[in-house]
Amino acid sequence: MKTFFLVFSLVISTISFGQKHDARLATAFKVFESDTRFKHALISLYVVDSKTGKVAFDKNSQVGLAPASCLKVVTSAAAFDLLGKDYRYKTALGISGDIIDGHLNGSINITGYGDPTLGSWRYKNTTDEVVLNSFYESIAALKIKSAAEMIIDNSKWGSETMPGGWTWEDMGNYYGAGTSSFNWNENQYTVNLIPGKKVGDKVDIQSLKPYPGIQLVNELTTAEKGTGDQTIIYFSPYSSMGFIRGTIPRGVDSFKVAGASTDGAYSFANVFASRLNHSGITIVQGTKSLFNSLMNNGNQVVIPPQKLLATHYSPPLDSINYWFLQKSVNLYGEAFVKTIAYEKTGFGSTDTGVNIIKDFWSRNGIEKSALNIIDGSGLSPANRVTTNALVTVMQYAKKQNWFSSFYNALPEQNGIKMKSGYIGGVRSYTGYIKSKSGTEYTFSFIINNYDGNPGAVREKMWKLLDVLK
Repeated sequence: MKTFFLVFSLVISTISFGQKHDARLATAFKVFESDTRFKHALISLYVVDSKTGKVAFDKNSQVGLAPASCLKVVTSAAAFDLLGKDYRYKTALGISGDIIDGHLNGSINITGYGDPTLGSWRYKNTTDEVVLNSFYESIAALKIKSAAEMIIDNSKWGSETMPGGWTWEDMGNYYGAGTSSFNWNENQYTVNLIPGKKVGDKVDIQSLKPYPGIQLVNELTTAEKGTGDQTIIYFSPYSSMGFIRGTIPRGVDSFKVAGASTDGAYSFANVFASRLNHSGITIVQGTKSLFNSLMNNGNQVVIPPQKLLATHYSPPLDSINYWFLQKSVNLYGEAFVKTIAYEKTGFGSTDTGVNIIKDFWSRNGIEKSALNIIDGSGLSPANRVTTNALVTVMQYAKKQNWFSSFYNALPEQNGIKMKSGYIGGVRSYTGYIKSKSGTEYTFSFIINNYDGNPGAVREKMWKLLDVLK
């Protein structure tokens, strides 16, 4: 009998605590939304008990808002199910033609299948040095001194590199790198800058490495010490000319910013041809990529029958997903979307991949209109997602055998495992919170069109979420 009453008391105590918790959250939210910086904002907060699914708080959970990078949890979970946590990308090296007296009377062919990690510094076996040396050794084993040409096959996903809705302000910068079936160095390059001595002085561009085959119109000026990186690179897709504007601080010998390469295939071809030439293997007629040749000449390059020499494989999807969520790498999300489309239909289209993802979530309890998405990363301000949908995704993930990989990839911020999102006028958080009583909550919190400093808004949101701890 004593045991019964003890258990009963604990249950009642837990229920009481939960009710008080929910009431505190409701009170805190009223204070939060009364802040003048949210006068013209739209705020959505949805919280459920992770174990039972019971709603603890609901404000505008069925209203579609721009989610920024919180959209990544939608893409991530779908990729785990539709591709598998062990999925690996490949890049194939082959040759066409005959070798006569040390000359390959044909082409060296490198075929990309969308690997977003090729040449990436994030993994031991994907760095540019490792990949270039591996491909070189396969070519060197042929004991050739020259080849007629080198062809980069970047045709598997078509010519579309940027999803619809991305802004000109984003596309030229490292976080706005588009994706194709051939990516290199995460489609990034470094701009090495030298500031002037005085505020207002012109900034000199020292170099672009690795050279991306573009020209930057330099409109940079020097700012006061401590002002940091205030640069923006403006580029449109398929263009070879862009603009770099803004400021960098004085008082330093040099300054580095990262830009988005418009053509990963070109960047790779340039460095690999150099690597071969340095080792005594000449590409006589130079290099070409399939889609660049089509766009520039109107003629599609066709690779003749070839002999496969080597295949490079990416890390497994769960390893790629770690950096996708942990560091919010937009390129990886866009690659996931196109990969899903390619594996399901044979062609890597963003629109097709998005529709497959929406169909997948529709089968798992989310109305398609609650996921009005156009990319896989959340970079587009045109995406609209409900907090109810995001919580549904997070609850679904908890029941899957890949959940530990998904959970471990979520950043820890303010003592909470959650994905964050930030674009102009948008702050968002989606994740899991465990209270002191042991209750775990699944939540999604989005604000659109706030006024004021983004950092101050973040602190306000974190303070509200602290009520759930």
